[in-house]
Amino acid sequence: MREIADKVYWAGKVDDRKVPFHRLILEKGTSYNAYLIKDEKTALIDTVDMLYGKEFVDSLGSEMDLLALDYIIVNHTEPDHSGALGALARKAKNARIVCTAYAVYELMEMYKIDKERFLVVRTGDEISLGEKTLVFHETPFLHTEETMVTYLKEEKILFPCDIFSTHVADNDALSVSELEDADSILEDFKVYYKLIMDPHRRYVLPMIDVVKKLDIEMIAPSHGYILDQNVEKYIGIYEENALESKENVKALILFNTMSGNTKKMARMLENELLEHGFEVESTNTEKAELEEVLTKIQYADGVLFGTSTKYADIPGNLEAILKELKELEVEGKPAAAFGSYGWSGEAVEVVQDYLTGAGMKALRSSDVIKSTGMSNVEFPLRVRFNPENSTKEIKLAASVFADAIRF
Repeated sequence: MREIADKVYWAGKVDDRKVPFHRLILEKGTSYNAYLIKDEKTALIDTVDMLYGKEFVDSLGSEMDLLALDYIIVNHTEPDHSGALGALARKAKNARIVCTAYAVYELMEMYKIDKERFLVVRTGDEISLGEKTLVFHETPFLHTEETMVTYLKEEKILFPCDIFSTHVADNDALSVSELEDADSILEDFKVYYKLIMDPHRRYVLPMIDVVKKLDIEMIAPSHGYILDQNVEKYIGIYEENALESKENVKALILFNTMSGNTKKMARMLENELLEHGFEVESTNTEKAELEEVLTKIQYADGVLFGTSTKYADIPGNLEAILKELKELEVEGKPAAAFGSYGWSGEAVEVVQDYLTGAGMKALRSSDVIKSTGMSNVEFPLRVRFNPENSTKEIKLAASVFADAIRF
């Protein structure tokens, strides 16, 4: 272990292999940074990858009596951070496991831990360790829903887990202040942001708002170097990248409707896109001329196509529009299919086929999962009967579609 501040110790593992990670190979390796705080009470912030779980627990046990560990803070449940939790919890029998509400079920299932061991925290909650105080802030989808950051108030240290990380294995330098050239990490820092955080960039700015309200002198992430100087520079890089977007974005919503439910969906999507600052036009295709609609498609930055289902078919004239897409210059243009249905909802899937066939960038649930890990976003977006019963799902889909256009 190495002391990085008063009574605060790095207790992690440097992994200097070529590490398989998120369908990549980390050529420079990485580190799994865990941190131990020794006060009147003792807290461990995160653990290491499951590959090194036994080594980690044995090492920690050689430094302290594990029965004296009071808290295990889990900022993020992915096994490169929580991988030693199962083995540690069995030996540190008195420790409460501190995490967000979303993390409890995942950790229970992953490590077979009883629910009574968990202490759920929310934004603003604090735990006193004696002289030192931990403060928690939820940061959902950076980069999964259950994530949070932990702030050590007295030492002004932010423990943000994956946020502000780099994938570099360095057995000599633990922090940027120990490097001959602190700026040598910037490229790796920016690459990490692009690969891990950029798919979730709409959640970055809310996190930045939280971070800017804290008095931070050190950022101790879960991968790579501890940022113990010029922390504002690294926060600024995240903010600058998150703010990059297209200006004057135009979204077009085309729909038909039978009972009015698909029209309701169109209006709900429109309202969400307006909240994102887009210029939005919604058009009922039954009331528009074909050539006029095709022109609007050409000039839009992204198009949502909505349909009801009638005996497995697309009602009205929307299909005539879809058949013309292959004659337009729409290749790579973001698009998505949506609609309400009563029994089977085949028409929405048929719309999806047309969009794909025309070369449009048609959003699919599988693509969202692969790029962000978000498994609760449905594309094509299908709602049975009244869409007001699916407001949360529609809003989330609109946000994902907004990102597809803007970035």
